[in-house]
Amino acid sequence: MVDSLKKPGFEEIRPGVKVPAKETILTPRFYTTDFDAVAKMDISPNEDELRAILEEFRVDYNRHHFVRTAEFDQSWEHIDGETRQLFVEFLERSCTAEFSGFLLYKELARKLKDRNPVLAECFSLMSRDEARHAGFLNKAMSDFNLQLDLGFLTKSRSYTFFQPKFVFYATYLSEKIGYWRYITIYRHLEAHPEDRIYPIFRFFENWCQDENRHGDFFDAMMRSQPHLLNDWRAKLWCRFFLLSVFATMYLNDIQRSGFYKALGLDARAYDIHVINKTNESTGKVFPVVLDVENPAFYQRLDRCVQNNVKLTAIVSTSAPKFVQFFQKLPYYASTAWQLFRLYLMKPIETAPLQGTTR
Repeated sequence: MVDSLKKPGFEEIRPGVKVPAKETILTPRFYTTDFDAVAKMDISPNEDELRAILEEFRVDYNRHHFVRTAEFDQSWEHIDGETRQLFVEFLERSCTAEFSGFLLYKELARKLKDRNPVLAECFSLMSRDEARHAGFLNKAMSDFNLQLDLGFLTKSRSYTFFQPKFVFYATYLSEKIGYWRYITIYRHLEAHPEDRIYPIFRFFENWCQDENRHGDFFDAMMRSQPHLLNDWRAKLWCRFFLLSVFATMYLNDIQRSGFYKALGLDARAYDIHVINKTNESTGKVFPVVLDVENPAFYQRLDRCVQNNVKLTAIVSTSAPKFVQFFQKLPYYASTAWQLFRLYLMKPIETAPLQGTTR
């Protein structure tokens, strides 16, 4: 589970172009799916709502939002040391996640164009939004003398195949948790402007509205396919994806708590707030949510964090790789056990799906 931090300084493909972060279980993934199955989906049970969302996408509320201001035109050398490293990693991870969404939505739009035009245009306009986000983040990286080669990233990253229903669960949660992450940081920095170390955070309020609209699309999309939400299999998968998204964010953020400290935030308190809000939002569409109010929920996640610290320490030793492997096994097993116990924790039933309207 370890996704160890590097020492200050980054490897470069060529001057100013960063080597993409190593793929691990905790890094943003690139997805592909069964495009034919999506094209065949009957959206008529909820087509009116999907068309209404499409109209919102067409309005393009943020078409003039992502424009760099004069505030960016200065040296950022005063952000140095570990804070600089963590901030670049934050920008890279965010850019990679947004670019992953762009690639998936763009391909869905292309494959659905002549077969399901409503969905095709929705995906096309969402890919537009994700491209803006990724480009804005990548430009921000250039303020720290680094950028990602997004073309290289497209070709070099491995793609994970997910069935359409898993894509819907995962992307819905990604968009909704993205909303709560961005709006929480934005509101904190509005109240404490002295902690706004870089101007990109001024853009987070409008930015997170894109995430929210995308989440609403997947919400409506899932409710147009009631079988994705109304049986025992759906409950098991919803629990799995909720836990996967929450645990991944928690482990990543606690490991990089110095970044949030630089913004005047406590990483653990921030994550608990974001998880609680996302869990609450998800209850409007998922048949079950996790019992995040149970004290054991965060106690078990904290044990996973402790295991990650141990794993990082092992990686930093000079012991041979095969020795490190056996040293890591108890901590991998402990983390797997904690996550398994979290998955078995009794979930909270939400209002059963009665139809296609909320």
